[in-house]
Amino acid sequence: MSASRRAAVLGAPIGHSLSPVLHRAAYQALGLDWSYEAIECDEGGLPAVFRSLRDALDPPCAGLSLTMPLKSAVVPLLDDLAPSGRDVGVVNTVVFADGGAIGHNTDVQGMLRCFDDAGLRGAPESLALLGGGGTARAVLAAVAARGGVVARALLRDPSRGTSLLELGRRLGVDVEILPLGAAPEVLGAADIVVNTTPAGAVDALALAVWPRGIPYIDVLYAPWPTALAVAAADAGSVVVGGLVMLVGQAAVQVELHTGMPAPYDVMRAAGEAALAARGS
Repeated sequence: MSASRRAAVLGAPIGHSLSPVLHRAAYQALGLDWSYEAIECDEGGLPAVFRSLRDALDPPCAGLSLTMPLKSAVVPLLDDLAPSGRDVGVVNTVVFADGGAIGHNTDVQGMLRCFDDAGLRGAPESLALLGGGGTARAVLAAVAARGGVVARALLRDPSRGTSLLELGRRLGVDVEILPLGAAPEVLGAADIVVNTTPAGAVDALALAVWPRGIPYIDVLYAPWPTALAVAAADAGSVVVGGLVMLVGQAAVQVELHTGMPAPYDVMRAAGEAALAARGS
């Protein structure tokens, strides 16, 4: 066993998080005497919690995972941004090293793994994106990483799509912001659909005729399957659930924190077992 260290996931609410299950499974497989905890923390409490973990010595903290609502709030607390964090503009991973704190975004690699599982090996010619938050930004970065150039984002409030437009210009992706009412046209013309909205937010779209055979990725993993996942499967589409993205991004976090290759298959099996135990 290596010297004991710790890591943690911060967010609010945090009780549902599978991150402890995934990271602990990885540490055990890697032979690391490390701990990983879930800490309830909102934006107001973040600076104090962040400092206490950054400065912890017994045991030292290797880094953090961040979920809502902290992915933007953590940025001012960092010493620097890795290219992934700089490209996306939000951070889901912090690495503590040499007294400093570096912000990364591993959601991009998680989405790239979803693309692979959906059978998309190259760049999507036309991606339909549901939602415009931090995860949607990671999707755009994944599209850009594959060389994709077109994304049409469907938002409940199109006026909130400014940040996606700016990110698209910076990454070289042509982004069009449209209202949810344009979904039939947009989904029918896409070669892949990615949903990044909260649970239930776009369930009404499942009542429409779902485009046949278009791969569908949903970043949600519980409850599962979502209404859109069922509609897509019924239409003969390949469906990729959020557990793939969750494990993919967590595996990169493990590698950043430990410096060791992550046991992806072990982590995915642990996540599937935990969801089965919850009945999700």
